Amino acid sequence: MTSLTLDRLRMIMRDCAGENEAIDLNGDIGEVTFMDLGYDSLALLETASRLEREFDVSLEDDSVSEEETPNALIELVNAKSSVPAQQS
Repeated sequence: MTSLTLDRLRMIMRDCAGENEAIDLNGDIGEVTFMDLGYDSLALLETASRLEREFDVSLEDDSVSEEETPNALIELVNAKSSVPAQQS
């Protein structure tokens, strides 16, 4: 399975933010808080939903909202995607 990268997350975040001009996702945003990026909670939840579909992971709303930076969200997604699925 492919790991989530900052570049891929940036593309997803741009799609989920829509046409909001206040959001600047250029440069090294890895350690910049979502709040400082101007990225609101609705856009973050949409991003999480998209990550769930694309990376086949389950992300709880609480765990997503606790991640304050893109790098932290990347670590969460990659950690969840590397855990083998439980077989029933």
